[in-house]
Amino acid sequence: MNYRIEKDTMGEVKVPEDRYWGAQTQRSLENFKIGKEKMPMEVITALAVIKKAAAVVNNSLGKLDNEKMGAIIKACDEIIDHRLDGHFPLSVWQTGSGTQSNMNVNEVVANRANSMLPPGEKRIHPNDDVNMSQSSNDAFPSAMHIASVLETENLLLPAIVKLLGTFKRLEKENEGIIKTGRTHLQDAVPIAFSQEISAWTNMLEKGRNNILMSLEGLRSLALGGTAVGTGLNAHPDFGRMAADEISQITGVKFFTAKNKFHALSSRDDLLFAHGALKALAADLMKIANDIRWLASGPRCGLGEITIPENEPGSSIMPGKVNPTQCEALTMAACQVMANDTAVTLASSQGNFQLNVFMPLCIYNYLQSVRLLSDSMVSFNDHCASGIKPDRVKMKSNLDRSLMLVTALNPRIGYENSAKVAKLAFEKGITLRDAAIELNLLTGKEFDDLVKPEKMV
Repeated sequence: MNYRIEKDTMGEVKVPEDRYWGAQTQRSLENFKIGKEKMPMEVITALAVIKKAAAVVNNSLGKLDNEKMGAIIKACDEIIDHRLDGHFPLSVWQTGSGTQSNMNVNEVVANRANSMLPPGEKRIHPNDDVNMSQSSNDAFPSAMHIASVLETENLLLPAIVKLLGTFKRLEKENEGIIKTGRTHLQDAVPIAFSQEISAWTNMLEKGRNNILMSLEGLRSLALGGTAVGTGLNAHPDFGRMAADEISQITGVKFFTAKNKFHALSSRDDLLFAHGALKALAADLMKIANDIRWLASGPRCGLGEITIPENEPGSSIMPGKVNPTQCEALTMAACQVMANDTAVTLASSQGNFQLNVFMPLCIYNYLQSVRLLSDSMVSFNDHCASGIKPDRVKMKSNLDRSLMLVTALNPRIGYENSAKVAKLAFEKGITLRDAAIELNLLTGKEFDDLVKPEKMV
């Protein structure tokens, strides 16, 4: 491999000749050989958006000339278009402020921009020009918010809508089917299958609304606060103008944070948003568990629904098929819940003017968004969309349910109804026969009272 020499304030460093990064990126690459987790490209792209917006604003404020602005914008556009992905190699496990990834972007933008200018002395400096009016301390948390909003809106919300549409269809298709309800994993009074599905539908609707609400805090950007929130070395209007420009570039609304000291030192907005992801994960866990319980069998389980058979389920038991999509979705939900613990702990570590657990926070948030999005789409396409009721099994289970006795309470009272249920269970007879044997009701009276379709 051929190398070139790059310099920073600490001296000279050898950098691969075919890479646009500079000395500070190389130092980080050599000093933080930790894990395999790389800084997400969504964060890199968001930083490129910030650098592009900053160049436009600094130019309008008379701080950056047209030639430099044009070259910086072109370099940033290449990053945003993912044409330079191979130039961002840094680990998540680096400085907690994200400074090294911010400098990675600054160096790549500067070197790529300089390569677009006429040959000669490098005109564009990573700190003085690309990082103008910024600090890593306000640029990185701003990039976190931008990446979080864009990924949540572009990936997660459409995935929720897709699964929600499936449940709404199933709810309508299954109207009129009455089955036994269950609480505590025990038989309960009847419920319509459409009513059972409606709970899943409402969970997704509430989850989507919670996420939408949580995104509002992430639209607030720390830019303009620079190193500690005072805005040193930035024009007083830079934060507002940069947020407006970022909104133009992304097509998504962002605004400057009212209190930059809070914007640098606290990660509460991201934690709140991840809490909404955790709530969705908890509901998805419940939905997937319901579906695999209802589909359990095929002969020795509940067997009230069937789900698509996608692949063999066992390497030793021929013909076995398992609810694998439910398992994948619940594993993803577990990971999101674990991520929430990590984000919670990391968010609590804001010391004085800066939180220094930011790469951990954003890595986990973006992983949660990706896992929820991908697992919901997979679950929808390969499981939920193919759910079908087994009407015969549902009716059989309903007819055998002892909890139909609840309909007798108003007529014969709770204690006598309990006697009917216990006798029916002990003798293995129907509730109707038990009520008649106890001389509590005639057959006709029982039939008039116990009508499952009127109990839902």
